[in-house]
Amino acid sequence: MPPADTGASVTDRAAASPPSSTDSSSPAADPEAGKLRPGGPGYRRMSFALFAAGVATFALLYSTQALLPAISGDLRVSPDQASWTVSAATFGLALGVIPLSAVSERFGRRTLMTASLTVAAVIALVVPFAPSLGVLIALRAVQGVALAGLPASAMAFLAEEVRAKALVAAIGLFVAGNSIGGMSGRIVTGWVAQAWGWRAALGAVGVLAVVCAVTFRLLVPRARHFAPRAVGPRALARTLAGHLADPLLRRLYGIGALFMTVFGAVYTVIGYRLVAEPFNLPQGIVGSIFVIYLVGTVSSAAAGKLVARVGRRGALYLAVGTTSTGLLLSLADSVGAVLAGLVLITAGFFAGHAVASSSVSRTAKTARAQASALYQCAYYVGSSLGGALGAAAFHAVGWEGTVLLGLAAMLGAASITLYATRKAMTERRLLHLERAA
Repeated sequence: MPPADTGASVTDRAAASPPSSTDSSSPAADPEAGKLRPGGPGYRRMSFALFAAGVATFALLYSTQALLPAISGDLRVSPDQASWTVSAATFGLALGVIPLSAVSERFGRRTLMTASLTVAAVIALVVPFAPSLGVLIALRAVQGVALAGLPASAMAFLAEEVRAKALVAAIGLFVAGNSIGGMSGRIVTGWVAQAWGWRAALGAVGVLAVVCAVTFRLLVPRARHFAPRAVGPRALARTLAGHLADPLLRRLYGIGALFMTVFGAVYTVIGYRLVAEPFNLPQGIVGSIFVIYLVGTVSSAAAGKLVARVGRRGALYLAVGTTSTGLLLSLADSVGAVLAGLVLITAGFFAGHAVASSSVSRTAKTARAQASALYQCAYYVGSSLGGALGAAAFHAVGWEGTVLLGLAAMLGAASITLYATRKAMTERRLLHLERAA
């Protein structure tokens, strides 16, 4: 994490500084004068639009996750094979997010987000007709690439259009939309699959995605602070190299990937655990446990207040501790304990993700779309690896293997944050000594 507390960029610190007495009345004195703020015109429309986009993103990206036991049974494949219907989509998104972030620099965040949602929704209407597992995985990979334009642009759009002090809250609302999408998609698919099968369930998610895409296009405000520029392959490579050379950004990318490894592993495998002994829950009930995503909605939206109280590193420590406690609690052979564990895992994950992703947007001084794209790439690679490795661990040794994978990831996130804490303390000590001298 950043030195001191927030890791804010020079622009962010300037925005937080009081205006000078001579220029306070001049629009030029406030570089954020025209940006959206809570209670201001356009902020509510922007919030609802990005919320709808977040709902569609997670509903589509993880549409097969709650259906994996049904897909395994119908297509006669193992859990680790079926898990690729999830991992293919997240890998596709990870591959597409960086090049599409460059496209957003040329054609605009708003345009790319609209196109991404539209194409992904159309593919969602085709997915239910996949004749085999191979075709289903291929369609899901293409759908993941289509969805990549939205996370590649959304963070940059918010960083450009929203005042710095409101950025964590605005990104928290987008992440809250992710949690609602993940919850509603899984609940709908669970009950529809129980009544009419997994193909009908995927069709229902497709209809939801179409509604979200239309809502987004009608509500999203016009970008006022975007300046188009062409980004060629060499320029893109230099930009990415510059971001990867920043040790703070590298730490944030690692933290995002590790949190998502836990989340991908747990929610890819949990359905298999709950439909088997000793639980034997029906598909509809298994889908309904994803109402727990509401906890993520609350924790991500509250991330700004948490950071204000304990700092960014403090918030990450709390997120790691909460997630790890949930993993340990989920080991019990009790439905109540498993559900309580999922509540803690979900709360910790969404809080950690909101803090890390908003830190990337605040830290990057230039090419924020590419900085956010690298975060999204790392984040969804973590999801893909978590889903694939978590399913393989479950297939090999059971739920304990999945939990062990999650605890290892949280140990990694804690170690990165501890390193940043010690680095910041050393820098403050040296600064104090220099001033004393």
